[in-house]
Amino acid sequence: MGIIYALLIGAAAGWLAGKIMKGGGFGTLLNIILGIVGGIVGNWVFNLLGIHIGTGIIGDLLTGVIGAVLILFLAGLFKK
Repeated sequence: MGIIYALLIGAAAGWLAGKIMKGGGFGTLLNIILGIVGGIVGNWVFNLLGIHIGTGIIGDLLTGVIGAVLILFLAGLFKK
């Protein structure tokens, strides 16, 4: 059940980050990958800063979205 949860939260986080940063999603597979990696990055950044978002679906989704937005922002800097 944990893998299905991670895939669903990852897909939602990646889709939301795509909407925030570019105005559209990137396709299901890339949204899932972006959301999962975003969750990892978000957890790492929040741990460095000593920030605790919370637990549960909302906390996981917020962490994934914020991490994915950071990834997209940094990728945009390297594109230019």
